[in-house]
Parts: sequence; structure tokens; C-alpha cells
Amino acid sequence: MLAEELTLYVKEATERGTIQELENILLKLNGVERALVDTEDGEVKISYDGSQISRKEVEENIQQNGFSVT
Repeated sequence: MLAEELTLYVKEATERGTIQELENILLKLNGVERALVDTEDGEVKISYDGSQISRKEVEENIQQNGFSVT
């Protein structure tokens, strides 16, 4: 199955500690295969299996952990 791609911007993801926290949160989700964060602008690229998790579930999980998604 081909992975789906999702790009979000997370305002808080510009410092090393918060980036690592966000990546750890995402990689623990069933269906998320990869999460890469750009330290310059908080851009987060996520590869996930859409049959296991939806885009909305990924976004909601990020927000439930105290991050702002734009």
C-alpha cells in the first residue's frame, strides 16, 4: 500500500526539544510511518497509511498533545 503524505505547520516545532517530542508522538501512532520536521518554519511532513489512520486523526492527536496546527 502506498503511503499518504501530509504537510502541516506546527507553530511550536522550531526548537530541538519540542521537535523531538512531536516526532515521538507522531511515530507512536499506528499507521504513521515517518515524520520529518523543518526547524526553520515548523513544517511537518508526515507519511502515513490511510487505511490505519486518517489525516484528521493525525491532526487531532497533535492538538491533543498541546501543539497548534495550521
